[in-house]
Amino acid sequence: MTLLVFNFIKVLGISAVASIIAFLWSPILIDFLYKHKLWKKSARMKAISGEDAVVFNSLHKEREVSVPRMGGLLILITTILVIFLFYFLSFIFPDSLIANFNFLSRSQTWLPLFIFVIASLFGLLDDILVVSNLGKYIGGGLSFKKRLLVVALLGLISGIWFYYKLGFDVITITLLGQFSIGIWYIPLFILVMVATWSGGIIDGLDGLSGGAFASIFGAFTIIAFSQNKFDLATFCAVITGTLFAFLWFNIPPARFYMSEVGTLGLTATLSVVAFLTDSVFVLPIIAGLLVLEVSSVIIQLISKKFFHKKVFLSTPIHHHFEAIGWPAHKVTMRFWVIGVVFAIIGVVIKLISNYNF
Repeated sequence: MTLLVFNFIKVLGISAVASIIAFLWSPILIDFLYKHKLWKKSARMKAISGEDAVVFNSLHKEREVSVPRMGGLLILITTILVIFLFYFLSFIFPDSLIANFNFLSRSQTWLPLFIFVIASLFGLLDDILVVSNLGKYIGGGLSFKKRLLVVALLGLISGIWFYYKLGFDVITITLLGQFSIGIWYIPLFILVMVATWSGGIIDGLDGLSGGAFASIFGAFTIIAFSQNKFDLATFCAVITGTLFAFLWFNIPPARFYMSEVGTLGLTATLSVVAFLTDSVFVLPIIAGLLVLEVSSVIIQLISKKFFHKKVFLSTPIHHHFEAIGWPAHKVTMRFWVIGVVFAIIGVVIKLISNYNF
């Protein structure tokens, strides 16, 4: 067996293990969430612009206060469990083939795992405040400014680590080449972290966020593998596998929502993975669905402020398609297709930049 074939088996095999483990303990998590009624205690009454969320509430008011949050715990806990399962197995059987399945490495997975855990736990804190109906706004939760500050801080810590500890300061732009940007690498990291986090608003329809993030992390699995970063590829594949299990229970009608513990952890991790694979400039393509979601909100806010009229019936844009009559499942599945196409295009562009034709 060649090393390449073994690593291919490692990436896909451990991803499958993660998916199975997540699937098997999902009922325990679901029972816990419903037993303790961990959902919003009041529906969202205001849009981000401050006006009444009339269209949104006509579509989602009942679901918002009856379906539990914190489904992202499935992704977080399973990923941690799988990582340390194979790490400890490598110590128990140090001279066996199974020891080579360990993918916890300082150079590739320590930092994304650290950011994943810290960001997810902060998201969990926000979710706890929401379901407890505590926080600054009606419906509970931390204010936007506080969440933004934490995400920016995570970006700052990551950027400093990459620049000073790892010596990263080069970015690659396909067909244009590599550019050393020096200390500007740090503010770029913060910008990317914040921009990617804003895409977490995609968690608004049954099944939508799970499918979107699965295609994104699947794409980065391929990119990391193509760069011989097999531990990082396995890490991304494990998250992808857990997302498949998450989707099993999140497709319409959803048994739980991902919420902040999932979206904040995944988006922060995604930023780190993009920098580790030097894929920052294809990230907006691979994560094209997140870009569409955020762009629709920005366009709506600008139009309301300066032209005093809406461009979309409701934002993010998936709610607009619901409002014009598309069934929720049709919106979700069509967005999945779009997300996969975006991911494929992004991977192809990145792979082209890896070679000189």
